Amino acid sequence: MLLLNTINAKAKADKNTGFGTNASSYGGRFVNKDGKANVEKRGMHVLHRISWYHTMIDMPGWRFILVILTFYVAINFIFASIYYGIGIEHLNGISNVDSEWVKFGQAYFFSAQTFTTVGYGHISPSGFLTSALSAGEALIGLLSFAIATGLFFGRFSKPTAFLKFSHNAIIASYGENTALMIRITPFKNTNFTDAEAKMTLGMSIEENGRMTNKFYALELELDRINALTLSWTLVHPITENSPLYKFTNTDFKNTNGEILVFIKTFDDMFSNTVAARTSYTFDEVVYGAKFEPMYTRSTDNSKTILNLDKLNVFKNVDL
Repeated sequence: MLLLNTINAKAKADKNTGFGTNASSYGGRFVNKDGKANVEKRGMHVLHRISWYHTMIDMPGWRFILVILTFYVAINFIFASIYYGIGIEHLNGISNVDSEWVKFGQAYFFSAQTFTTVGYGHISPSGFLTSALSAGEALIGLLSFAIATGLFFGRFSKPTAFLKFSHNAIIASYGENTALMIRITPFKNTNFTDAEAKMTLGMSIEENGRMTNKFYALELELDRINALTLSWTLVHPITENSPLYKFTNTDFKNTNGEILVFIKTFDDMFSNTVAARTSYTFDEVVYGAKFEPMYTRSTDNSKTILNLDKLNVFKNVDL
């Protein structure tokens, strides 16, 4: 484990990161690769500690559609079972068949027509109890589709930073010294302006006989650019003021450290500021490498071609 006296004394620790200093209270990395905090909340009922709106907005598209379809099938199954329990004879228009499964199927499709307020009229309720149930189902259907529509709109309209980070951070030659480099790029047809970047180093070190989290703001060669249309390589020059000064490949392998990256930029389409973040543990830092160029001119010299598949391509070099 890295000892305190091996850290560059000129590097100043940052106490405004929002992370605690007690290393024994932390498990795993601070921030996951997808940018979410590596925190599991407990001590409160799940219905109180989870925002279902945020959950539905943030979940993958295939899972969102699956939840909607599952709810639709399940709610109609429940109402069909109630109609069947009240008595199929209270549904006018149901075919006179002997199979109970066919009768239940017709009750199910009547429920689907009522839930969606389609109302083809082939089957209609009779009797107070069945009519009241179908009226309640129609109301639930209207409210359910209103909620689903709002969720669909929220998912489509949510400001999202369509940015990708390189899988690895690298230590590369930089002038007469070295530098920590991370590459990002927009991957959709968006227009990003006024992009800002911050990079923070967190390490678990031994101080006064106990493990402590220390955080250091890493100065960047450029922490702001006017337009983010191509790739952007974040460069932290490892100077004598850097906490990584005189770090060797062995130090990266034997030290429990993590590099936190925060990006904030303005999206013209959303007309809003969007943010993205990720992190790199020291295991994900390649010592002695160089990123391959991502963009080049087209064959007719009329456009610049950005090769997104080269975001993570680098070659090893000697330092």
